[in-house]
Amino acid sequence: MKVKLNPVFEQVRGQLGELVFRELRGKTVASRKPTVTGEPTVDQTAHRERFKQAAVYGKSALADPNTRTLYEEAAKVRNIPVFALTIADYFNAPTIYDVDLSEYNGQDEDVIKIKAGDDFGVAKVNVLITDNATNVVLNSGDAVETVPGSGIWLYTAIGAVPASTTVQVSVVATDRPGGTAVQTVTKSL
Repeated sequence: MKVKLNPVFEQVRGQLGELVFRELRGKTVASRKPTVTGEPTVDQTAHRERFKQAAVYGKSALADPNTRTLYEEAAKVRNIPVFALTIADYFNAPTIYDVDLSEYNGQDEDVIKIKAGDDFGVAKVNVLITDNATNVVLNSGDAVETVPGSGIWLYTAIGAVPASTTVQVSVVATDRPGGTAVQTVTKSL
């Protein structure tokens, strides 16, 4: 049911009886007061703790002038409060869409192509190549994004891997708040 508030209520914030008034995207919204029943579950307690961590991240992100500017610009475009955007970014981990090993044959300077994304951008992609049989690290390092914001990352191998080796390639994508996504693929050389 949609109701137009009397102008007297347009600047109201807080609780009035069983109604809670708040501002959402420049408009005053009234909703029922939330009810709490019983002790919180283990999942609820964990979520509350994670939300506290998200709030700490949001405050620290907004305290840094460069990071604050990034979030403020995105918040204007998305028409949401800047602090809410930092919280959402904390809760949304990046995604690895593809790890392309077609150009990787275990040779020096072979390239691994990674497609990764996040609601607010991937900050770093790390690649670890190990021998699948022994778990010995054969190669590791950071991938480089081809064009900032493109989501396409390239990792150039340093050093050759012995022929007939099955390698395990683990890719870790990290976003600004530190959320991670991991994808592991194997290839026989």
